Amino acid sequence: MNAPPLPPAVAAPPTPATNLCDRQHRLDPPKTFTGRCLLWLQDRLEAAVARVSVHGDPPIYETATFTWVAEVEGDWRKIRAELDQVMKFRDQMPSFQDILKEVSPIQSDNQWKTFFLSGIGMDCTENARRCPETMRLLGKIPGLKTAFFSILSPRKHIPAHRGAYNGVLRFHLGLLVPEPREQCRIRIGNEFRHWTEGRGLIFDDSYNHEVWNDTDGYRVVLFVDFARPLRQPFHAMNEGLMSISALAPFLREAGDKQKKWEAKFYRR
Repeated sequence: MNAPPLPPAVAAPPTPATNLCDRQHRLDPPKTFTGRCLLWLQDRLEAAVARVSVHGDPPIYETATFTWVAEVEGDWRKIRAELDQVMKFRDQMPSFQDILKEVSPIQSDNQWKTFFLSGIGMDCTENARRCPETMRLLGKIPGLKTAFFSILSPRKHIPAHRGAYNGVLRFHLGLLVPEPREQCRIRIGNEFRHWTEGRGLIFDDSYNHEVWNDTDGYRVVLFVDFARPLRQPFHAMNEGLMSISALAPFLREAGDKQKKWEAKFYRR
């Protein structure tokens, strides 16, 4: 039986009159002079990145553009099998803001859990050891920066937001997608997508986006950030910039929190 249509207030972007397919669209722009100056610099940097992007600058990419996607999708059941074992410990997993406090404006409950496998400045050795096939397949992704199982509880909504920097692209691999699938969705810019188990989705998270799981089941994706392919020498410069970012206090703090969680969890 087909799922009932979504109510317009739920299905539509939060501000229909605004072009959400605009990287500069922010729901809460900075109010201080310094903040506005930094935002101006970021917008100029991101405009430059967009101009030298190998695959253009759309909010959503065709997965066939990236040759490694087919290989990862082809072995998705091996990742799912490892996830099934990990999900037994869902209640003990940290919520996203427990690791990265910067997500607190959009996430403050315990309904968005994370199981980190890789991250800038992070040591996820013990978690990675539990998921050897997943780690093998992650090794196929050029420029991998971050990877974790992203676990949304039933009826969870992640409000509209945008990512920190367009020098990375995001890959979601559907691993556990509850029915009705149409009610488990993501809006990127002005476009909506639904996850499918075993299928990937690649998008630029620096565009305004929003997530709903309006079902009674858990939604889990393998959440990956990888370096956006740029023309040289800009690609090397982008990689260098992200390597330096590992020294940022907020990423060092996230790495420490992940390490402490692993130490506590695996000491049981």
